[in-house]
Amino acid sequence: MSIAGAMNTAISGLNAQSISFGNISDNIANSQTVGFKGTDTSFADYLTTSTATVNDPGAVVASPAYTNNVQGTVAQSNDPLGLAIAGQGFFPVSHPVGSTAGQVAFSPTPYYSRAGDFQMDKSGYLVNSAGEYLNGWSVNPATGVVDRNAVAPIQVSQSVFNPVATSQLTLAANLPATPTVGTPVSSQISVYDSLGTAHVMTLNWSQVSGSANSWTVQIVSPDDKNATPTAAVTDASGNRVLGTAQVAFGPDGTIQSLSNPVSDYGTVSGLASGPAGTPATLTFSTQFTAGTNQSINLSLGNFGQSNGVTQFAGSTYSLRGITQNGVPPGSFSSVSTKSTGDISVNYDNGQSRVIARVPIVTFNNPDALQRQDGQSFTATVDSGTPLTGDAGTNGAGNIVTGSVEQSNVDIASEFSKLIVAQNAYSANAKLITTADQLLQATIDMKR
Repeated sequence: MSIAGAMNTAISGLNAQSISFGNISDNIANSQTVGFKGTDTSFADYLTTSTATVNDPGAVVASPAYTNNVQGTVAQSNDPLGLAIAGQGFFPVSHPVGSTAGQVAFSPTPYYSRAGDFQMDKSGYLVNSAGEYLNGWSVNPATGVVDRNAVAPIQVSQSVFNPVATSQLTLAANLPATPTVGTPVSSQISVYDSLGTAHVMTLNWSQVSGSANSWTVQIVSPDDKNATPTAAVTDASGNRVLGTAQVAFGPDGTIQSLSNPVSDYGTVSGLASGPAGTPATLTFSTQFTAGTNQSINLSLGNFGQSNGVTQFAGSTYSLRGITQNGVPPGSFSSVSTKSTGDISVNYDNGQSRVIARVPIVTFNNPDALQRQDGQSFTATVDSGTPLTGDAGTNGAGNIVTGSVEQSNVDIASEFSKLIVAQNAYSANAKLITTADQLLQATIDMKR
């Protein structure tokens, strides 16, 4: 009985070591697979009879020991859309199951993956090397508000960036306290109409005669097409003057008041004065398209503060900054990612637009996830409920851009396991041949 039991035990040992060989083989084969999680082997003893005086041979069984929560090495990638998770969690991905009316159809089952080698396919989806589609929350491109109600495959629309007409000009400069008499100073900037066409606008400054602390600002554009005035006011170069105003500075060199706003047509308006910190702003209109007024606010800073236009010591004009909020039309340029998980579309006009945010999904027991093809997983009862949140919050790992997570398989460790498994398999095989010889000897006793 013990010899037969020993043979059965050795056979179970062969089966167990065969399973171990299979896991080692799978690990080594996928040692270079992005986001792959290796599988170890656990062995358990099954008893038949075991008492204080008797111990019959039992059996051994092998079961997989998953390492889904073991971090692989995060390596820099040449793929600008590559993403890696440093810490716990998975990317939510969708598994394609075909197409409907020319559109990709996805399985309703949520999938999760650490394979972050994403690239944009011909339809604008972000897809990893295993063919899984990256999911994310949608983002309102106008407000930047993230819709966290549902995740869906991220699709990049390679549309143009619509032009934005200029509605705000901001000037920061220092007018000289001792300027050259009779010499105006000026600043130029390009502004945009509703079609995104650029137009040059000039701000001419000249000191008011007899008043060392007062200046007249003249707003000029050569492209104004307003036909209302019978005698258009022009500057020395023949460009249309849209309006003028007088700016007075206090003893501390900051703006004290605005006065005498004059416009060739329409109005130039602004707060005459106000408490320190109140915006010093002029509003004027122009017609880059005949018959259509475009209202523009000119910010000169704040009354009583030095954050805009000032009049400090000096004899030369010093421009510190001049900006406007108009945008020309733009064409799709590229897609970029951020460590927050934001996916941005970039345009050749220098603008960008966030279209989605990639969340991180965590599980209480990630080792209990069900493995699927393509380094992906699905949730099980034992894995717990998937928890979806922003990267770096509530236990979720951080997103590393321009990188991928390599397989967590250690080749050296696998070869060590291979040697042990090989010797164990050979020893079990030797036990079987030895038990066979003993049984044969028992049979031969009858002869």
